[in-house]
Amino acid sequence: MRILTADHLVTMNAAREVVADAAVAVEGSTIIEVGPRSEVVARHPDAVIDDLGAAVLMPGLVNAHHHSGMLRGTAESLPVWEWLRLHIDPMHRVLTADDAEASAWLCYAEGILSGTTTVVDMWRFMSGPARAASELGNRLVSVNYTGAHPDYDYFDSLDDNERMLRDWAGAAGGRITPWVGLESPFYADDQGLARAIAMARDYDTGLYTHLSESSLEVEEFDRRYGRRPIFALESIGWFEAPRTMFAHAVWLDRAEIGFLGGRPTGISHNPVSNMKLASGMAPVADYLAAGIAVGLGTDGEKENNNLDMFEELKTASLLGKLRTMDASAMDSWDVLEMATIGGATALGQDATLGSLEPGKQADLIAVRSDTPRMTPLIGSGPYANIHHNLVHAVQGSDVAMTMVAGQVIARDGVLANADLAALIARVRSLVPDLFARRAAWLDSVGDPAGLFPA
Repeated sequence: MRILTADHLVTMNAAREVVADAAVAVEGSTIIEVGPRSEVVARHPDAVIDDLGAAVLMPGLVNAHHHSGMLRGTAESLPVWEWLRLHIDPMHRVLTADDAEASAWLCYAEGILSGTTTVVDMWRFMSGPARAASELGNRLVSVNYTGAHPDYDYFDSLDDNERMLRDWAGAAGGRITPWVGLESPFYADDQGLARAIAMARDYDTGLYTHLSESSLEVEEFDRRYGRRPIFALESIGWFEAPRTMFAHAVWLDRAEIGFLGGRPTGISHNPVSNMKLASGMAPVADYLAAGIAVGLGTDGEKENNNLDMFEELKTASLLGKLRTMDASAMDSWDVLEMATIGGATALGQDATLGSLEPGKQADLIAVRSDTPRMTPLIGSGPYANIHHNLVHAVQGSDVAMTMVAGQVIARDGVLANADLAALIARVRSLVPDLFARRAAWLDSVGDPAGLFPA
């Protein structure tokens, strides 16, 4: 047994309990006890003590929407559908399995070092990324970047997705959880949509897609179905899947929000990406009020352009205040919940992840508290600010330790299971050829096809 001790502990339990001079007892992959240091240590006198000192222990962060990749800083200044047409889809046409795996290694490492313990990655050639997560030690909800339409046959196929469901479910000691993914409902024809829904149902897993990221999508759903997006999906049986999740969901209206409330459906709010691509400001407070499980996501390295979930926390809070012109909106506790227990709930994994409580998996991080950003640090009382500091002041570089399933996978900026410099060098070696292949394809076709397939 190991006991982790630190100056403060933020449980993210239902009571939002904060413990000073705190400890977490871990046996194997499981949290055994959480409480004051003196009491926990006294009850387990033979445990190994790992004193993290001036730090805040808290649940690991759940990145509910992410794309691995190696286009950071090279696909800029376009709205989302033009950005896809001119930069992203051409990249997918020439992407190789080696590119995809190398990207995943580096992106997961970036997340681990900044406090992400679970990542939902919609990406390509997913066996490679699953190998990366298996070795690095993080949790992965794998979501194939799937096209099931003749115009999008250069993405992963539903056959590829089904192989992930068959071969990787529960791998790496339960850290790998494959879902069914569609890049967009528009990237599938009727047959593809029906098969995706059936696969989620048959394999008892989740169904994930982008939805209502831009106002153009709402117009296109109306043209095709005569309905708004959520009700169009309902009409084709989308919600027959055991669990569904939508990335972005910026443009849902009141009726759609009411329909989703209380269903086994999650939304990933991705504020930095939504701002960068000028997609809009999601009414997140309305989603939470309706009882929708909302997680927080960075989106990809090219949409963001980093994978620091603490930056996403701050942005989510500030954007929520700006959208409503209400300084009390998107309270720090609400935003912290989105990045921890809210994300776990959206994924249907809140029984095992998202808070520091006995019986849950030992997925936790230590955030340094001996920094200017965490000063002053007040854990309780009328001026308690620990939650505000975590949301508005901390940066991912302040994470001193990351643990998943009871195993330390990063400490003091060093990965336990990979050489960061080697991961960076590998991606840098692959980029020139990827860009050359993409440029050659673009030259061969001139302006790519229109925004949506017929």
